[in-house]
Amino acid sequence: MFLLQEHNVPFFPHPFLATEDGLLAVGGNLKVSTLIQAYSSGIFPWFNAEDPIVWWFTSPRCVLYPSHIKVSKSMHAFLKKESYTIKVDHDFAGVIHQCKTVKRLGQEDTWITDDMKQAYINLHKAGHAHSVEVYDKNQLVGGLYGVCIGKVFYGESMFSLAPNTSKLALIFLARRLEKAGFIMIDCQQETKHLVSMGAEMISKEIFWEHLISNQNFPRKSMFY
Repeated sequence: MFLLQEHNVPFFPHPFLATEDGLLAVGGNLKVSTLIQAYSSGIFPWFNAEDPIVWWFTSPRCVLYPSHIKVSKSMHAFLKKESYTIKVDHDFAGVIHQCKTVKRLGQEDTWITDDMKQAYINLHKAGHAHSVEVYDKNQLVGGLYGVCIGKVFYGESMFSLAPNTSKLALIFLARRLEKAGFIMIDCQQETKHLVSMGAEMISKEIFWEHLISNQNFPRKSMFY
């Protein structure tokens, strides 16, 4: 485990130096420039409110290739039946607020601290973080957000206030990214929900090859 300097943009160690459970470094800061450097190497922050900033590089890595998105028969029926409105970056702050506050089964607390929330809002204002929102009339009922660098979308969190609305947001995102020629959606950690929709585990070597390929594109968000 490495200790990072708090000021300026810290120097991150190579991600392959992470421990078996993915722990790479502690410390640093949550400035826009620091987060961009971290995500460009597949490194992400994840810690509790009472802890210092902790940086991770998990392996194997859960990713979703946009063209591999799975839409079940029941979801196809849902898409035909429901008339939700989907928007992009209309209310980023509202999405991250819901991701922070919505209660999840088996989870007592959230990793989205107040500082983390503000850090991603700052990333959004800088054009590097985006949200997909699902509305029932004018009511926000589901969505997701993540960090976009080059042609990789690093998914962070999603929420549902109505059945299937987070799935709807992910399907919309995958289809949009496929059309734009994105390499992958980084899901970080495996869940049954993500696997059911086409996510898969890949080795850190393959994941790193994707990141090297992504360096051929400008770091500035290519989401639009």
